[in-house]
Amino acid sequence: MRGPLAQGAAAGKMERRAPEWRISPGLVDYPEAVAAMEERVAAIRAGTAAELVWLLEHPPLYTAGTSADPAELLDPHRFPVFKTGRGGRFTYHGPGQRVAYVMLDLLARGCDLRGHVRRLEEWVIRALARLGVEAKRCSGRIGVWVDLPDGREAKIAAVGVRVRRWVSYHGLSLNVAPDLEHFSGIVPCGLADYPVTSLRALGFPFAMAEVDEALAATFPDVFGPGAEQT
Repeated sequence: MRGPLAQGAAAGKMERRAPEWRISPGLVDYPEAVAAMEERVAAIRAGTAAELVWLLEHPPLYTAGTSADPAELLDPHRFPVFKTGRGGRFTYHGPGQRVAYVMLDLLARGCDLRGHVRRLEEWVIRALARLGVEAKRCSGRIGVWVDLPDGREAKIAAVGVRVRRWVSYHGLSLNVAPDLEHFSGIVPCGLADYPVTSLRALGFPFAMAEVDEALAATFPDVFGPGAEQT
């Protein structure tokens, strides 16, 4: 039986086209999402499915990237913990956080993994700018950051990717309005000295649909032709 993300793909090779854009309602279980991504990645490499940008939310959980330090899981019994093949350390996913899983053929995009990570960061920065929120990169710290009124820098979006046969998956998580206290069960991304924030905490109570609109509008500026929304 074919999974939810491979359905509808034509048999045989298909010509390259704009990435599909998909938004899932409700909360998507993490193992289900990973299995669906892996199936779609294989189909993209086989040429039987288009690239995909998949926006969703997860129930509360922690994920451990390939560089995760067990000591940074401060409350291992609070939420389910999933080991994942993406880069990075521990992070939190939960309601109110926009997760974007980005499945792109990097063979056709320069085979540049570092460049892909920078494009994901740039995408978030441009989407937030469209919403009137100033964000930035910080040297030596992957992700997207904002300046707090007290002068500190806080992380508003995390980036973690995996590549299989030069097709990317996993992607980024943008804090729209999650419960920030849930991050206290881990050392987020291994950065104990920097807080985590959200659009709501910054005084920007955007609905998720508004954030999705900004992401859709700025995606072509960073990754090329616009996505086919479904």
